[in-house]
Amino acid sequence: MNDTQRQDILIVDDDPRNRKLLEAFLIADGYAVRSCGSGAEALRAAAERRPTAILLDAMMPGMDGFETVRRLRAQAETRAIPVLMVTALDDAASRQRLAGAGIHDILTKPVDRWQLKAKLLSLTAAPTQAGGDGHA
Repeated sequence: MNDTQRQDILIVDDDPRNRKLLEAFLIADGYAVRSCGSGAEALRAAAERRPTAILLDAMMPGMDGFETVRRLRAQAETRAIPVLMVTALDDAASRQRLAGAGIHDILTKPVDRWQLKAKLLSLTAAPTQAGGDGHA
């Protein structure tokens, strides 16, 4: 797919096996992929080169996904980047907390390749809409 070849996806997960799996799925679909293992690394990577979208693990030691996305939203240069939270959390309270964190969508683990592809296509098809929701 030519459209995905220019799209840079940042994967953030403390588990290297999860990162490798997501990288394999995305590279096969033609995305440019970068990955890191912590929220702090994600903030630096997103500020250095703004990705098209971020796949962010919710539960990480140190700075978790919730704090990472809050900090992304606090910075003008990263505020509008679509975030797909990748998580094993699937109860109603967790979904409410995730929605309140400023993410754009949720992908539950174990990750289904086709669901990942569909959600990313949806997020990256109209990047200007992603930042419009919080604009007052």
